[in-house]
Amino acid sequence: MVSICHQRGVPVVPQGGNTGLVGGSIPHHGEVVLSLRRLDRLGAVDQRGREVTVGAGVTLAALREHARQAGLTYGVDLASRDSATVGGTIATNAGGMNVVVNGDTRRQVLGLEVVMADGSLANHLGNVVKESMGPDSLRLMVGSEGSLGVITAARLRLLSAQSGEQKVTLIAVEQLADGLQYLTPGVSAVEFFSQACLDLVIEHRALSSPFPTAAPFYVLIESAALPAVPDTAMAVVDRKLWSYRETITETINQQGVPTKIDVAIPLGRLDEFVTRVERLGLEDDVYLYGHLAEGNFHVNVVGGSDAVEVEDRVLGVVIELGGAIASEHGIGVAKAVWWRRSTDPAVLAINRRIKHTFDPGGILNPSVFWGG
Repeated sequence: MVSICHQRGVPVVPQGGNTGLVGGSIPHHGEVVLSLRRLDRLGAVDQRGREVTVGAGVTLAALREHARQAGLTYGVDLASRDSATVGGTIATNAGGMNVVVNGDTRRQVLGLEVVMADGSLANHLGNVVKESMGPDSLRLMVGSEGSLGVITAARLRLLSAQSGEQKVTLIAVEQLADGLQYLTPGVSAVEFFSQACLDLVIEHRALSSPFPTAAPFYVLIESAALPAVPDTAMAVVDRKLWSYRETITETINQQGVPTKIDVAIPLGRLDEFVTRVERLGLEDDVYLYGHLAEGNFHVNVVGGSDAVEVEDRVLGVVIELGGAIASEHGIGVAKAVWWRRSTDPAVLAINRRIKHTFDPGGILNPSVFWGG
């Protein structure tokens, strides 16, 4: 199909689980949508090499279960695991809840199979752990959002399953900086959410409050051993505490159509970002949560304010604080203007040349990065 579109100059939008937030996997100007969900083959797990080759349409949930049955695990996990696909997470270089210990998706990719813009198939799945055979050009597909090629399969690194049951601790904190002390060896996840998120989940999910009094933020830690929590801090231990974090997104969506902004803030300026967002005086409900270990904020705003204006004001703060306008969900169309505005011109020039080299006709996902 890609070959035919190339011959006729018809633009193509590759689509996986369609769980992104920046419009990168949907048609904007009559493009052909190429769904990859049927590429759901799960290859045999190589237990000695701790790797597996799977189709781009395999969901994270299916991949993780496939690895679990072999006594291993996959390093990336998201709340949207039942819908998010391998191809989509590679295309956006997703991080997820275990990035503190396993790294982002880029670190899990050992090889790729890609359909190029002219319809030809480039296969670099291989089966060796390390090689030195010139530039690894297919690695550029990671994070490219389908603008350089269509990922059809991937060889992925698997990890040893954690021995023993992981402890889950929820700690109330006055400032997010207080949670950074828990980034210690043995920690596999460090998440955070605001009191507003907790109140919403408690109200709409019929959950009990984990603490007798409120706090500005809560840090959720998954670890092999219990963290060293100060005697003065409020903390509770229970694996069921994950439900408070993992149901936030779905619960917010039920309140209306939220403006969702995914950003990264330098770890030394997390609380400054919170204060700056508060000073914006948004006349809406603001929910803050994310992955503390990488300074990732999911800023969700629900109300009547203009979505574009809200996003512009928040992203303006991000840039002023030296942050990144995209942390997990990519640039897509929604952040294309901000990407061009906040990226070094020399880097933009390099990216333009790469795009032209891989896709001279400009048919692959033409609205992301450059077209937005």
